[in-house]
Amino acid sequence: MRLNLTHTTVYSFARPVAFNPHRLVLRPRSSGDLQVLSCALDITPAAQLAWSTDVFGNHIATARFDSPAERLEVTSRLVVDETAADWPVFPIALSAQQYPFRHSLDEAIDLGALRAGDGDSSVAAWAKGFVAGPGTDTLSLLQDINAGVGALVAYVPRAEEGTQPAGVTLRSRTGSCRDLVELHLTAVRSLGFGARAVSGYLVDPHSTGGADATHAWVEIYLPGAGWITFDPTNARMGAAGLVKVAAARRSAQVLPIAGSYVGRPEDHLSLEVAVRSEGSFAPPPSLGPPPAVRL
Repeated sequence: MRLNLTHTTVYSFARPVAFNPHRLVLRPRSSGDLQVLSCALDITPAAQLAWSTDVFGNHIATARFDSPAERLEVTSRLVVDETAADWPVFPIALSAQQYPFRHSLDEAIDLGALRAGDGDSSVAAWAKGFVAGPGTDTLSLLQDINAGVGALVAYVPRAEEGTQPAGVTLRSRTGSCRDLVELHLTAVRSLGFGARAVSGYLVDPHSTGGADATHAWVEIYLPGAGWITFDPTNARMGAAGLVKVAAARRSAQVLPIAGSYVGRPEDHLSLEVAVRSEGSFAPPPSLGPPPAVRL
C-alpha cells in the first residue's frame, strides 16, 4: 500500500552557531517489498547536498552549510509502496533448515564481519541457552532469540546518541530499540549467523497510541530465504509495518542524522523529532500474543 511519510528533525540553539557537515541517511532504497516513488529533503538554513552510496549501498547525503543559525530543521518527505506480507513464508534452503549449518564458501566470505561478534562471553553463553541441541529448527531458534531479547530487556527510550554494549544491556535489562538491536546482533553472531542493523520507520496505527516513529531492527541472513526481518523490541518477524531506510554492520552507521556544530555545549537547547504517516496497515504479525508496540 502507498504511504506518505514526513520525518522532521529540529535542533534549537541559544545563539547562532556554525554547522559542520552533516551526514543524512534518510533516503530508502527500493527492494522487493518497498518501492520508493519520491523523496525530497528540505533543510533550513540552506545547505548544499552531495549524494553518495556507502559500502553497504545505502544512500548518503552530506549537507554543507554556509551560514550560522539558531535553528537547524531537516524534513524528509517520502512516498513509498510497502507490500511486505503480513504472514511471510521464507524459502529457507534445505541445508540451512536445521542448526548448526554451514554457509557456502562465497556466503561465508561475503558475510564477513556481519558474522563477527564482539567477544562478550556472557552474551555468547546466553545465546547458546536457546539452542536445544543438534538439529534445532533454525527459524524457531531465531524466533526464540528475538522473543527472548524483548522479554529480557525492558524498553526505555533514550534521546542521546550511541548504543550500549550488548553485555551492558544483558546485565542491566534495560535499553532503547538500538540497544535491543545490539544485543540481538551480538547474540546471533556468536552462533555464526550473519546479521545487520537496520534503521527506518515503524508505522503502525494498531500500536499503543497509533504512534509513528523512527525505529531500529535486525535482519538475519539465511540461505535460500535471504535477509529475514526480526524486530526484538516488539517480538515480531517480517517487514510488514516497517519502512527500511538503511542497513549496516552497526546501528551507529545508519543514524538518520549525524553531525556537529561550532559552539559551546550549553548552546544546544533542544532536539525534536516527529514522524507522520498517511496510509492504512494491517497489523504486522507477532510471535505469540500481540505485544504493545514500543518505539
